[in-house]
Amino acid sequence: MGWASWTTSGVYTGSGGVRTEEAGILSGDLTVHTTWFDGQASVAVQYSGSSDWFTLVGSPVPCPSEEESRTFHQSVVEAVRAGEGARVPSVGAEPA
Repeated sequence: MGWASWTTSGVYTGSGGVRTEEAGILSGDLTVHTTWFDGQASVAVQYSGSSDWFTLVGSPVPCPSEEESRTFHQSVVEAVRAGEGARVPSVGAEPA
């Protein structure tokens, strides 16, 4: 059993933003946070500087290792930058 987390702030969404469970589409300057625990990765985003976190649609996902969770986090950051109503990418997806 392991635990890790990754946070990237100052991620500007591409056109169309990202899709969240609680607030629908968010766009602009976001912070992306991935938590890996017990073989699962959960992703949340917030407006940078805000205190409210929102679950990215598709989260959580199975993720077998801490190393893969770091790569997965980078894939999420790239998906947020791409925008277009981004959701959580598949584990193992290559960053753009």
